[in-house]
Amino acid sequence: MDLLCYNRGCGQRFDPATNTEESCIYHPGVPVFHDALKGWSCCKRRTTDFSDFLSIKGCTKGFHNSEKPPEPVKPEVTSERKELADLKPKFQEHIIQAPKPVEAIQRPSSDEPMSCLQLKVSASLKQSLEKLKLSSENEIKKEDDSDEIKIGTPCKNAGCSKTFEGPASTEDACIYHAGVPIFHEGMKYWSCCKRKTSDFNTFLAQEGCTTGTHLWIKKDAGKKMVPCRHDWHQTGREVIISIYAKNSIPELSRVEANSTLLNIHI
Repeated sequence: MDLLCYNRGCGQRFDPATNTEESCIYHPGVPVFHDALKGWSCCKRRTTDFSDFLSIKGCTKGFHNSEKPPEPVKPEVTSERKELADLKPKFQEHIIQAPKPVEAIQRPSSDEPMSCLQLKVSASLKQSLEKLKLSSENEIKKEDDSDEIKIGTPCKNAGCSKTFEGPASTEDACIYHAGVPIFHEGMKYWSCCKRKTSDFNTFLAQEGCTTGTHLWIKKDAGKKMVPCRHDWHQTGREVIISIYAKNSIPELSRVEANSTLLNIHI
């Protein structure tokens, strides 16, 4: 019956009948681990790899050994250590319970009636609106006074270089650009004829592509929609919305809100 050899570095099975002094090649020393190097105390070979350490061939020949080495004896706990353990302070367990979850709050309906919020007009806005009102009144008076076309007034149509020389100038044909100027990737042209050029003076000198009547006085198109920049942020219990609208008229502005919706008219 083959037996297992317990010599370090051997681990082979052997037949006791054929066991001789040269049958086993093993390490009589002990394993040494120092500064990441691994080896045996009986030979000088060292390695950093653990697999190479296990495969280091033995340095001594002898008989195979079938006796299992005794297991290391565990140190017994003395009475002094028990007394020290008894002297350690013992704490009572304190169980902390998590708070109960907050019940879900039902979201209000968006069909609730809207209510107008009170507006507060700052003193600086009132002052700016007064200045704007005075300047607009002066412009209206100037427009009323300037209904008469003066000699030398240029035509307001794009691309036309004619000037008003008298009533006969109104009957002359106006050659102008009906489109808008476009500047894209270094090229300049009109959207109505698309004659592209990279020189700005050449672009200004381009002759119009549409024939019509001269426009000596250009009236304002009326009210214009101006986009307003806005921003918002949220705190624990509030939502702050900022709308940047210059010289807004309080009489024409209103803020309507309910629990879930907000409508702002400026």
